[in-house]
Amino acid sequence: MSEVIWQKLDGRVTFALPLRAVLVFVVLLFVVFAITLIALMSGSFPMSATDALRSLAGNPPPDMATTVVWEFRLPRALAAAMAGALLAGSGAVLQTVTRNALADPSLVGVSQGAGLAVVTVLVIFPETPIGLRPVLAFAGALAVATLIQAIAMRRTGGATMRFILTGIGVAAFLGAVTQAMLTYGDLNRAMAALGWLAGSVHAAGWGDVQVLCISLALLIPAMIWAARPLAALRMGPEIATGLGSAVTRDRAALITLSVALAACAVAMVGPLAFVGLIAPHLARRLARSGPGLHLALSLAIGAALVAGADLIGRIAFAPVQIPAGLVTAVIGAPVFGWLLLQHAKS
Repeated sequence: MSEVIWQKLDGRVTFALPLRAVLVFVVLLFVVFAITLIALMSGSFPMSATDALRSLAGNPPPDMATTVVWEFRLPRALAAAMAGALLAGSGAVLQTVTRNALADPSLVGVSQGAGLAVVTVLVIFPETPIGLRPVLAFAGALAVATLIQAIAMRRTGGATMRFILTGIGVAAFLGAVTQAMLTYGDLNRAMAALGWLAGSVHAAGWGDVQVLCISLALLIPAMIWAARPLAALRMGPEIATGLGSAVTRDRAALITLSVALAACAVAMVGPLAFVGLIAPHLARRLARSGPGLHLALSLAIGAALVAGADLIGRIAFAPVQIPAGLVTAVIGAPVFGWLLLQHAKS
């Protein structure tokens, strides 16, 4: 399906959208809605799709349904979807700006930097307001991203396997520091931090949803702006310079955007491995498109992936709940190995 949609604005601007990519995006939105609806229906208090929709409309059959849907299941499902979208967007931007298909915030230390900042707050400064978590997570992630870029830029420009290897080394070091804090910190605080590090959204509430909504509202316009510099940078720094792009400035801005996307998600639900790696690759395989629509497809896939992982973890071994981060790791580890082999062959 190579047909495109042509649209004219005031007769002056014309642009094209691949029809296949648009249709895939619409289907993905329905998938996210379907997963959310199933999440509302499933659990120790089961309900039909009709009852779940009536509860959302404020007209539940029993009063208990309102409490179950609005206080527990809906904020959890929304938090999972939005966190997945943020991480997927982070991975899509990072892969394009580094021109490295293996780039992912959970692999190159960005998520670990945000995680260390939040664990420090949970273990040492537990009185810190939850609203400051995204700020602290962003600071930690940005510091790590700056360090990795400074090391990887030497002689290689930061766009080769050196970037990945540097990130993996930094991530290992940060993981060791985090484990030391958990080992020697207060037991109750360490247990709370461990639950958060598992990437579980089972305790997500409307406060988390509010922060994630604000994050998306602030960062989506930035991603719309990012489409143009990404289109230039994906062709290489030399061509991007020839097209008039300020490569150094755009590269720094895009990496900062990627860090912000990952940090906001990690601050609320913890690190979720491989989401930022898998979603952009699936988006490319489902439909070829420009950077802007590719970001939109990645966001939708990330939302469906994490929402689905949380649903699987909640119902697969009920009443035992498996963190969504563990489910995404089980799915993502083989995919990463396959991508690594493909990258080695190319």
